[in-house]
Amino acid sequence: MSFLSYILPIIKIYLVGLKVLLVQMFSRAFRLPAMPRQDGRVAIVTGGARGIGYEVVRHMAGLGARVIIGGRDEQEGLTAVRRIREEYREAKVEFEQLDLASLQSVRRFVQRFKGRGLPLNILINNAGVMLVPEGRTEDGFEQHLGVNYLGHLLLTWLLLDTLKDCGKRSSCSRVVNVSSSAHRAGRIRLDDLNGSRCYSAHGAYCQSKLALLLFSSRLHDELQDGGFAVTSCAVDPGMVDTALYRHLWSPLRLAQSAVARLLFRVGASSSIFSLHLFIMVARGHIMVELPYAGSTC
Repeated sequence: MSFLSYILPIIKIYLVGLKVLLVQMFSRAFRLPAMPRQDGRVAIVTGGARGIGYEVVRHMAGLGARVIIGGRDEQEGLTAVRRIREEYREAKVEFEQLDLASLQSVRRFVQRFKGRGLPLNILINNAGVMLVPEGRTEDGFEQHLGVNYLGHLLLTWLLLDTLKDCGKRSSCSRVVNVSSSAHRAGRIRLDDLNGSRCYSAHGAYCQSKLALLLFSSRLHDELQDGGFAVTSCAVDPGMVDTALYRHLWSPLRLAQSAVARLLFRVGASSSIFSLHLFIMVARGHIMVELPYAGSTC
């Protein structure tokens, strides 16, 4: 049973990955519609200094939004800010320290943000870890669960009152959680959330993304039932060639690098993933089918 608990998530996640890859291979090119301006709106993007998060920040700043990057690496964050300001001279983008592996850091981030008296229209929970070795967060949680789910759960909860205050029927506030197709292979073990009995990095990653998806759905239902002008969505961007894959088993990592050059959405194409995420946020779509994966609420 212990062996099965370890091996089954590995088999499932690679089968899911193969399916997503095949869909991407045979998908038609996606054309973006015109994007509305976002002047006067404020957004927070976790993990916005690299990958999909960076592209989201870049395009939102280009459309006039004020964007705050929440990240752990200050140097990386400041470099991202500089690059965006070089591209868009009037860009209102900044970096704030945020370590999702520390609930205290999440609270400090929110305290600093609220102390500035800024509105908040968009929260994009994008940061995450994937297939990292077994370890614990500062608060003792398994890393995938702690960073991908619990850190974002607390961040959203603490910012929810500000999101509600800024939401209007004509322009709802948004919470967008970046999940993954891997949620399909996830199983939440309430009696062993930390995977102490038989740790599987694959199983832990899938569990965290499933938890994030379920949270998104539940939050959306509660917001709508309460009559608040705030929506909550979970988005699967499909396979993108990012640093998340660095913890793959070495032979698979080599294969992934080769396949990525041919099939994964890289460079300018990753902007398409990010922009389509943003279209959903800006236009208020709740159910949006991404070209290579999907989103749900």
